[in-house]
Amino acid sequence: MTIPASEQELLERVQHLAGLTLAEIAEDAGIEIPKDLTRNKGWVGLLLEHVLGASAGSRPEPDFPTLGIELKTLPITSQGKPLETTFVCVAPLTGLVGVNWQNCWLKQKLSKVLWVPVICTSTDQKKLPLAERRIGSAFMWTPSPEEEQLLALDWQELTDMIVLGEVEKIHGKHGQVLQLRPKAANSKAKTQAFDKSGKPFMTLPRGFYLKIPFTQQLLNKKLRIN
Repeated sequence: MTIPASEQELLERVQHLAGLTLAEIAEDAGIEIPKDLTRNKGWVGLLLEHVLGASAGSRPEPDFPTLGIELKTLPITSQGKPLETTFVCVAPLTGLVGVNWQNCWLKQKLSKVLWVPVICTSTDQKKLPLAERRIGSAFMWTPSPEEEQLLALDWQELTDMIVLGEVEKIHGKHGQVLQLRPKAANSKAKTQAFDKSGKPFMTLPRGFYLKIPFTQQLLNKKLRIN
């Protein structure tokens, strides 16, 4: 698929997908659909990147670089309830000198997001075959000043803990809207961090995730879900 020339063109493309099953989209694109996501965690996002013309790949830039737009899929129930937290990006555990909210990668990733709900008819995603899940009504989102302030405060709190050598103490209750938790394919994947004494040690990579209540609020506002 060619790269969309404008935000309007991107929106028109994604609107054409609303109501289609993942099987229908994959078949039209000539892409084989996996039985489940156990070993293909990011497959839905990759499928949509392909059919919508995203060009960033694994490069550290928004999925649609020329438009400055990030693509995020959001598994939801038919009642509009998010089924999981949303991964945003890997969190750096070293090299944080000089990094602030204004220049951090997390802010860049969330500056403009195309949210694509993926509807599951059951709260247990495993009960609904991947092929039968449908695309919902996508929407564009830019953080409001209030939303950005919440994100910035959480980012600062979590980053301060990393810098102070307390990454191992961070758990899911830290942060109002953001969560920092291990992000690795398996427990053998390790990356470097520093302890309180400034000594390097190996730990699991961490990722920033948006908490469910935050994405629920976005859905409520954009899709007028009560």
